[in-house]
Amino acid sequence: MTDIRLGPVESRFADLIWENEPLASGELVQICQEELNWKKSTTYTVLRRLIDRGIFKNEKGMVTSLISKSEFNAVQSEKFVEETFAGSLPQFLTAFTKRKKLSDQEIAEIQKIIEERRG
Repeated sequence: MTDIRLGPVESRFADLIWENEPLASGELVQICQEELNWKKSTTYTVLRRLIDRGIFKNEKGMVTSLISKSEFNAVQSEKFVEETFAGSLPQFLTAFTKRKKLSDQEIAEIQKIIEERRG
């Protein structure tokens, strides 16, 4: 994947694919017409961009993802931590929790994740 970043319009478009996949490219055109008020050419132009980035594929007229939405979000999160906090998860958590108090449930979930990774 060369460039995983998406602008707001590309993100909405990607969400439409993730929510409806697998779908025929003609269906995608119809959905984009209804949801985004796009012409067929706009849909195919944006689809081509996201195919070139390795996020989706259009094979024999069927559009599917090469990366799930959760994988996409994980990559985005990793890049954010890398670029903003020099890759330090502890620095990120410190900054995050300065302004947002974690609930007991969130703390327990984080502790569980840490314990699972240790094992």
